[in-house]
Amino acid sequence: MIKIAPSILAANLVDIKEEVELVDKNGAEFIHIDVMDGHYVPNITFGPNIVKSLRPITKKVLDVHLMISPVAKYIDNFINAGADIISFHPEADQKSTEIIKIIKSNNCKAGIAIHPKINISDIAKYLDAIDLVIVMTVVPGFGGQKFMESEVAKIIELKKIKNEKKLNFEIEIDGGINNETAKICKTNGADVLVAGSYIFSKNKDEYKNLIDSLR
Repeated sequence: MIKIAPSILAANLVDIKEEVELVDKNGAEFIHIDVMDGHYVPNITFGPNIVKSLRPITKKVLDVHLMISPVAKYIDNFINAGADIISFHPEADQKSTEIIKIIKSNNCKAGIAIHPKINISDIAKYLDAIDLVIVMTVVPGFGGQKFMESEVAKIIELKKIKNEKKLNFEIEIDGGINNETAKICKTNGADVLVAGSYIFSKNKDEYKNLIDSLR
Protein backbone atom coordinates (compact mmCIF):
# COMPACT_ATOMS: atom_id res chain seq x y z
CA MET A 1 0.00 0.00 0.00
CA ILE A 2 1.27 3.42 -0.96
CA LYS A 3 2.03 5.77 1.96
CA ILE A 4 0.81 9.37 1.96
CA ALA A 5 2.90 12.20 3.42
CA PRO A 6 1.02 15.53 3.60
CA SER A 7 3.50 18.42 3.47
CA ILE A 8 2.88 21.05 6.13
CA LEU A 9 4.50 23.62 3.84
CA ALA A 10 1.01 24.01 2.35
CA ALA A 11 -0.90 23.88 5.66
CA ASN A 12 -2.49 26.82 7.41
CA LEU A 13 0.20 27.49 10.01
CA VAL A 14 -2.20 29.44 12.22
CA ASP A 15 -4.07 26.14 12.67
CA ILE A 16 -1.06 23.80 12.38
CA LYS A 17 -2.04 21.61 15.35
CA GLU A 18 -5.52 21.02 13.92
CA GLU A 19 -4.15 20.53 10.40
CA VAL A 20 -1.73 17.81 11.52
CA GLU A 21 -4.34 16.12 13.71
CA LEU A 22 -6.76 16.06 10.77
CA VAL A 23 -4.40 14.44 8.26
CA ASP A 24 -3.31 12.03 11.01
CA LYS A 25 -6.90 11.04 11.74
CA ASN A 26 -7.75 10.81 8.05
CA GLY A 27 -5.12 8.25 7.13
CA ALA A 28 -1.76 9.90 6.44
CA GLU A 29 1.20 7.67 7.32
CA PHE A 30 3.85 10.42 7.34
CA ILE A 31 3.90 14.13 8.16
CA HIS A 32 6.33 15.76 5.72
CA ILE A 33 8.34 18.75 6.97
CA ASP A 34 10.24 20.81 4.40
CA VAL A 35 13.19 22.64 5.95
CA MET A 36 14.63 25.43 3.77
CA ASP A 37 17.47 27.75 4.71
CA GLY A 38 17.46 30.55 2.11
CA HIS A 39 20.88 29.29 1.03
CA TYR A 40 20.63 25.85 -0.60
CA VAL A 41 17.21 27.01 -1.83
CA PRO A 42 15.96 30.62 -2.08
CA ASN A 43 13.09 30.20 0.37
CA ILE A 44 13.17 30.01 4.20
CA THR A 45 10.73 27.81 6.12
CA PHE A 46 11.05 25.72 9.27
CA GLY A 47 13.72 24.66 11.74
CA PRO A 48 14.02 22.00 14.45
CA ASN A 49 11.48 23.89 16.57
CA ILE A 50 8.59 22.87 14.29
CA VAL A 51 9.61 19.20 14.58
CA LYS A 52 9.75 19.52 18.36
CA SER A 53 6.33 21.22 18.39
CA LEU A 54 4.69 18.54 16.24
CA ARG A 55 6.19 15.55 18.03
CA PRO A 56 3.64 15.52 20.90
CA ILE A 57 0.73 16.07 18.48
CA THR A 58 1.10 12.93 16.37
CA LYS A 59 2.57 9.45 16.54
CA LYS A 60 2.81 9.32 12.75
CA VAL A 61 6.23 9.37 11.11
CA LEU A 62 7.81 12.85 11.08
CA ASP A 63 9.47 12.88 7.67
CA VAL A 64 12.00 15.75 7.64
CA HIS A 65 13.41 16.91 4.29
CA LEU A 66 16.44 19.15 4.74
CA MET A 67 17.00 21.61 1.90
CA ILE A 68 19.91 23.25 3.67
CA SER A 69 23.66 23.69 3.26
CA PRO A 70 25.71 22.76 5.18
CA VAL A 71 23.88 19.79 6.71
CA ALA A 72 26.15 18.09 9.27
CA LYS A 73 26.18 20.85 11.89
CA TYR A 74 22.37 20.79 12.20
CA ILE A 75 21.69 17.04 12.18
CA ASP A 76 21.75 16.59 15.97
CA ASN A 77 19.17 19.36 16.38
CA PHE A 78 16.66 17.55 14.18
CA ILE A 79 17.35 14.16 15.76
CA ASN A 80 16.84 15.61 19.24
CA ALA A 81 13.65 17.38 18.12
CA GLY A 82 12.04 14.01 17.36
CA ALA A 83 12.40 13.38 13.62
CA ASP A 84 11.75 9.80 12.50
CA ILE A 85 13.31 10.20 9.05
CA ILE A 86 15.87 12.81 8.02
CA SER A 87 16.62 13.22 4.32
CA PHE A 88 19.14 15.62 2.83
CA HIS A 89 20.75 16.56 -0.49
CA PRO A 90 24.25 15.05 -0.59
CA GLU A 91 25.62 17.76 -2.88
CA ALA A 92 24.86 20.26 -0.09
CA ASP A 93 27.52 18.85 2.25
CA GLN A 94 30.83 17.04 1.75
CA LYS A 95 30.23 14.84 4.81
CA SER A 96 27.33 12.81 3.41
CA THR A 97 28.58 9.38 4.53
CA GLU A 98 29.24 10.68 8.03
CA ILE A 99 25.79 12.34 8.13
CA ILE A 100 24.06 9.07 7.23
CA LYS A 101 25.97 7.23 9.98
CA ILE A 102 25.07 9.86 12.58
CA ILE A 103 21.38 9.74 11.67
CA LYS A 104 21.17 5.95 11.75
CA SER A 105 23.17 5.61 14.96
CA ASN A 106 20.52 7.70 16.72
CA ASN A 107 17.55 5.41 16.03
CA CYS A 108 16.45 7.57 13.11
CA LYS A 109 16.07 6.65 9.44
CA ALA A 110 18.31 8.31 6.85
CA GLY A 111 17.30 9.49 3.40
CA ILE A 112 18.84 11.04 0.31
CA ALA A 113 16.95 13.62 -1.76
CA ILE A 114 17.57 13.99 -5.49
CA HIS A 115 17.39 17.46 -7.02
CA PRO A 116 16.21 17.39 -10.67
CA LYS A 117 19.72 18.37 -11.78
CA ILE A 118 21.25 15.36 -9.97
CA ASN A 119 21.48 11.93 -11.62
CA ILE A 120 20.92 8.58 -9.93
CA SER A 121 24.54 7.72 -10.70
CA ASP A 122 25.59 10.67 -8.50
CA ILE A 123 23.94 9.17 -5.40
CA ALA A 124 24.16 5.43 -6.19
CA LYS A 125 26.98 4.88 -3.69
CA TYR A 126 24.62 5.74 -0.80
CA LEU A 127 21.74 3.45 -1.74
CA ASP A 128 22.82 0.43 0.31
CA ALA A 129 23.14 2.60 3.46
CA ILE A 130 19.86 4.53 3.44
CA ASP A 131 16.18 3.95 4.18
CA LEU A 132 14.55 6.45 1.82
CA VAL A 133 15.19 8.19 -1.49
CA ILE A 134 13.22 11.34 -2.28
CA VAL A 135 12.83 11.97 -6.00
CA MET A 136 12.13 15.67 -6.46
CA THR A 137 9.60 16.16 -9.25
CA VAL A 138 9.83 19.93 -8.89
CA VAL A 139 12.80 22.25 -8.34
CA PRO A 140 13.10 22.44 -4.53
CA GLY A 141 12.36 25.74 -2.88
CA PHE A 142 8.67 26.49 -3.32
CA GLY A 143 5.38 24.63 -3.01
CA GLY A 144 2.67 24.46 -5.66
CA GLN A 145 4.89 23.76 -8.69
CA LYS A 146 3.94 21.61 -11.66
CA PHE A 147 5.02 17.96 -11.73
CA MET A 148 8.10 17.33 -13.90
CA GLU A 149 7.42 14.16 -15.90
CA SER A 150 11.09 14.03 -16.92
CA GLU A 151 11.88 12.82 -13.39
CA VAL A 152 9.75 9.67 -13.70
CA ALA A 153 12.76 7.99 -15.32
CA LYS A 154 14.55 8.27 -11.97
CA ILE A 155 11.73 6.43 -10.21
CA ILE A 156 12.02 3.62 -12.75
CA GLU A 157 15.81 3.49 -12.41
CA LEU A 158 15.66 3.41 -8.61
CA LYS A 159 13.07 0.65 -8.64
CA LYS A 160 15.27 -1.42 -10.94
CA ILE A 161 18.34 -0.96 -8.71
CA LYS A 162 16.28 -1.75 -5.61
CA ASN A 163 15.00 -5.00 -7.08
CA GLU A 164 18.27 -6.13 -8.66
CA LYS A 165 20.37 -5.48 -5.55
CA LYS A 166 17.60 -6.44 -3.10
CA LEU A 167 17.87 -3.13 -1.22
CA ASN A 168 15.33 -1.94 1.31
CA PHE A 169 15.01 1.81 0.74
CA GLU A 170 11.60 3.33 0.05
CA ILE A 171 11.05 5.60 -2.96
CA GLU A 172 9.32 8.84 -2.05
CA ILE A 173 8.07 11.36 -4.62
CA ASP A 174 7.91 15.05 -3.75
CA GLY A 175 6.48 17.74 -5.99
CA GLY A 176 3.28 18.38 -7.94
CA ILE A 177 1.47 15.32 -6.62
CA ASN A 178 -2.27 15.09 -7.26
CA ASN A 179 -4.64 12.23 -8.10
CA GLU A 180 -3.36 12.11 -11.71
CA THR A 181 0.39 12.37 -11.11
CA ALA A 182 0.02 9.93 -8.21
CA LYS A 183 -1.02 7.24 -10.72
CA ILE A 184 2.13 7.82 -12.77
CA CYS A 185 4.33 7.53 -9.68
CA LYS A 186 2.61 4.42 -8.31
CA THR A 187 2.76 2.65 -11.68
CA ASN A 188 6.51 3.24 -11.86
CA GLY A 189 7.50 2.13 -8.36
CA ALA A 190 6.79 4.85 -5.78
CA ASP A 191 6.28 3.81 -2.16
CA VAL A 192 5.52 7.22 -0.58
CA LEU A 193 3.81 10.30 -2.05
CA VAL A 194 4.29 13.79 -0.64
CA ALA A 195 1.30 16.06 -1.26
CA GLY A 196 1.00 19.66 -0.12
CA SER A 197 -1.41 22.02 -1.83
CA TYR A 198 -3.45 19.11 -3.23
CA ILE A 199 -4.54 18.25 0.31
CA PHE A 200 -4.19 21.37 2.42
CA SER A 201 -5.62 23.97 0.05
CA LYS A 202 -8.98 22.25 0.03
CA ASN A 203 -11.91 22.08 2.46
CA LYS A 204 -10.88 20.36 5.68
CA ASP A 205 -13.89 18.05 5.38
CA GLU A 206 -12.31 16.70 2.19
CA TYR A 207 -8.96 15.64 3.66
CA LYS A 208 -9.90 11.97 3.92
CA ASN A 209 -11.22 11.82 0.35
CA LEU A 210 -8.15 13.64 -0.96
CA ILE A 211 -5.72 11.38 0.87
CA ASP A 212 -7.63 8.29 -0.29
CA SER A 213 -7.66 9.58 -3.90
CA LEU A 214 -3.85 9.36 -3.97
CA ARG A 215 -3.87 5.65 -3.21
